[in-house]
Amino acid sequence: MPQSLEQKDQNVVFGLDIGTRNVVGTVGYMKDGKFFVIAQKSRGHETRAMLDGQIHDIGKVGATIRTIKNELESETDIHLTDVCIAAAGRVLRTVETSYEEVLDDTRSITDEDIYNLDSKAVEQAYQEFIKNNESDLKFYLVGYSVLHYYLNDYQIGNLEGHNGGKVKVELIATFLPDDVVDGLYKACERAELSVANLTLEPIAAIMVAIPEKFRLLNLALIDVGAGTSDICVTDGGTITAYGMIPTAGDHLTEAIAHHCLVDFNTADKIKIDASTHDTVTYTDIMGLEKTISKDEVDTAIKPLVDKMADDVTKEIKRLNGDKPVSAVFVVGGGGCVKGYTQAIARDMEISEERVALRGEEVMKDFQFLNAGDVSRDSLMVTPLGICMSYYEDTNNFVFVSFNGAQTKIYDNGKLQIVDAAMQAAFPNEDLFPKRGQALKFTLNGEEKSVPGHPGESAVIMLNGKPADIHSKIRANDIIEVKPSTAGDPGEMEIGSLNEFKSTFRVNVDGKEVMASRFATVDGQPQTSYYKIRPGDDVKILDYDTAEQIAKLLDIEITPDTLIMINNEEASPDTPVYENFKVEFKLREDAIMDYYKDIPDADVVAMEQENEEAFENAGEAAIAEDKDFDQSAMDEEVDDITPVKNILAHDLHVIVNGSPVTLHNKANYIFVDVFDYIDFDLSKPQGRGIVTMLNGSSPNYMQPIAEGDNIEVYWKK
Repeated sequence: MPQSLEQKDQNVVFGLDIGTRNVVGTVGYMKDGKFFVIAQKSRGHETRAMLDGQIHDIGKVGATIRTIKNELESETDIHLTDVCIAAAGRVLRTVETSYEEVLDDTRSITDEDIYNLDSKAVEQAYQEFIKNNESDLKFYLVGYSVLHYYLNDYQIGNLEGHNGGKVKVELIATFLPDDVVDGLYKACERAELSVANLTLEPIAAIMVAIPEKFRLLNLALIDVGAGTSDICVTDGGTITAYGMIPTAGDHLTEAIAHHCLVDFNTADKIKIDASTHDTVTYTDIMGLEKTISKDEVDTAIKPLVDKMADDVTKEIKRLNGDKPVSAVFVVGGGGCVKGYTQAIARDMEISEERVALRGEEVMKDFQFLNAGDVSRDSLMVTPLGICMSYYEDTNNFVFVSFNGAQTKIYDNGKLQIVDAAMQAAFPNEDLFPKRGQALKFTLNGEEKSVPGHPGESAVIMLNGKPADIHSKIRANDIIEVKPSTAGDPGEMEIGSLNEFKSTFRVNVDGKEVMASRFATVDGQPQTSYYKIRPGDDVKILDYDTAEQIAKLLDIEITPDTLIMINNEEASPDTPVYENFKVEFKLREDAIMDYYKDIPDADVVAMEQENEEAFENAGEAAIAEDKDFDQSAMDEEVDDITPVKNILAHDLHVIVNGSPVTLHNKANYIFVDVFDYIDFDLSKPQGRGIVTMLNGSSPNYMQPIAEGDNIEVYWKK
């Protein structure tokens, strides 16, 4: 017997579709844009060695693979060593999550901001997934789909270009468990095969079922298998989401088994035969031979077909952001049943011609060299797609070096450094600039927080050159990442608070001044330059104080300063509201100014006596001489001698323990005392003047009476 040809020398591809019920092997090659199928073999599992797309018995699955391999080697005379395989869509795990953060509202949101938001949400989904699974297994990110964006709690189609604020994303991330991949690899090793390429069944099916020129559209593919119906959604040329419902062909078979009272295998044969024959004859569990029509089979499974269509349509809409896709393609044996595509069109609310079962019509670029043994139907779509995936640069596992460690990543065609970082369990917070600690305080009883300053971004090198988290990567790339740093803590001065910035008008020493609000921290007055500290209780009031206004105008308040607010003496902490009048004077100047404006009582009295004398003299002259000359009278007035002030009187008081007599005034006030004591106001002898009137602090203009007890001295 001649020696077999080696696979690598013949440039052929060996693809295996390892399904739940069957294993299909295909050998072929690509030439001039067409794929030529040399041979194809199929064999069912002897036992339930696989369940829901996951290998449960590696040895038995490996034995089935070896059998198919041997049959293909015998037919093609090619020694097969490398194989292309696919992981079932039903083993993919999805996590729906949301992530929100606050962006600077003084600038517009960029595409970079949106991608960072998505990346953080995917990282959060990964951490949630790991936490919920509580295992040491690795999971590979396959892809993610954004469901909704929000800006300040309102749903929005696209964040780009809007001003920042509170942004939020809701998305679905899809992960592939490492144990599924490991099981497939080990089963192939049992058959002495090396895995040359691993893709996902939905991707393989799309490569055949949906021409590349249509993948930019928003489409859905349903692979109706035995145990599950696998879903993937495309948009913009890539698969954006994966999903699954746990209802498929086997559930239809079970419905037929109950209706016809037969075992599972017999019911499965009835289902298959009814698709091509008008009637089917079978033997039930009672040993009775029965005949059932195709219409009766369709009627028996119709409720379940409708439910399958309803469930799968709801899942597609959910994966597509709660909206229908433009068209749906169906592959797999379970999708061939009557009424399934029509029910999907009805539930999706699209026309029936936009839901199609894919089979022979999509195989124009496939040539079967041994056409007699091959049925060109929807069952062949995935096996052929697995072979085609070998010629793609993506949708395979690749290795990169991340900080010196070999890391395996699933290449979905959009690999970036951020994906490698997540797969290498590099902390997400070490990629993005870390903000310093937030400054938290209360303002007028409301909790406030000032974000810390951002630190430096991670320093990233790709193959020795500077890069960023969005740099594209390929197999065997070398990535080095130095963690990001934290920024300075948040900080704010009272003067930066919007509540403090509002001003009001006051009159200070005759000039209009714009005063700021009054601020206290933990009950203590503070200026606009005060730096708020963590835990401070800040209050901004609708007034200022005399002291703060003095500081604003660089007026020094000393013990000798007299503060007048609305013409009344006030203290430094007296509130000053809008339109108030404020005066700052030295006490000495205030006393002197007031005192000099008070007319002398003697002068006033004499003026009054002179007026009366003038009037009396005039009246007497008029009475004696009717030819009264007013001008002569005026000259005589000048010669009248002033009369002594009859209203003036002496006042006796006690000053600093000694009797003092004040003279020649009709009324006396406190400041008059200074004319009779040795107390020089122009030469201060202490920090301030202390004045007491009968044991109380008087006003300088306060009237004094006979016998009052007065004290005046310098405060040391």
